Amino acid sequence: MRLLFTLLLLLLAAACAPAAVSPPQSVSIDPTDVVEPTIAAASLVDATETLLPTSTLIETALAPVTELPAWQTLPVTNARTGETFTFADFAGQTVFVEPMATWCSNCRQQLGNVRSAREQLGENVIFVALSVETNISSADLAAYADTNSFEWHFAVMTPELLGELVNAFGRTISNPPSTPHFIIRPDGTVSALTTGIESASEIVARIQAAGGA
Repeated sequence: MRLLFTLLLLLLAAACAPAAVSPPQSVSIDPTDVVEPTIAAASLVDATETLLPTSTLIETALAPVTELPAWQTLPVTNARTGETFTFADFAGQTVFVEPMATWCSNCRQQLGNVRSAREQLGENVIFVALSVETNISSADLAAYADTNSFEWHFAVMTPELLGELVNAFGRTISNPPSTPHFIIRPDGTVSALTTGIESASEIVARIQAAGGA
């Protein structure tokens, strides 16, 4: 009986003894097992390298629109010189535009004030008078300008130009007795249409406010 009890104690002691710990084994890496960058990853890197700089993107977004309204690109003929021009030719300058008619007494009075304003401003501002009489000859319009000592651009509107101006400013621009006029600023923007006879000093002030010298 004592012998059996002794054997049981020996078995129990063996079961509770800590297991032997094996020393760590070194792991070798085969160079052929190294993972190369995938094509997708390489493509992503290349794509980021070709992106535009932020400053370039901003400049593109803020680039001014350079397309002009149709009426600024339609050619007309200077009745006094025979030269063809468009309003786009005067880019960077202040342009005072006065639609008129040779039979209109209000126009003649307004153009007289324009003449006085032009004398004060000199050659730094472009003045253009446009006859709404699309069927008048350039010779008759030139004679009207010379008789009244109006020594600036006078031109007969083409039906196309008159239509484009009506589309842009409304039908008032085709009514000479209301003495419609407007200004193209040096930056290409256009003032609202103004009506009514203005004095030379009022014309000068309006032109100077628009950027004219």
